[in-house]
Amino acid sequence: MKRLPLSDDTGEVRELNAEDLQHMSSVQSLPVELLAVLPKKGRPPKSNPKKSTTIRLNAEVLDFFKLQGKGWQTNINTVLQKYVDIHR
Repeated sequence: MKRLPLSDDTGEVRELNAEDLQHMSSVQSLPVELLAVLPKKGRPPKSNPKKSTTIRLNAEVLDFFKLQGKGWQTNINTVLQKYVDIHR
């Protein structure tokens, strides 16, 4: 049985069926040259990435920031960055 084309004359891709999936190859089987030009998954790397650390804070300080809700760790980082900028 002849397989249907994946797209029509306008370039619209049809819904894939089980037979289509059986004939697909994995990305790992693609030539290295083609893999090199494919977009990378995930976020692009930052030029100045944050570093993970452990820090002990007073309960009052931690509670204050956590009560601000989502993003409380980023808020702590912002306050500390402003301190560094002022005292540099």
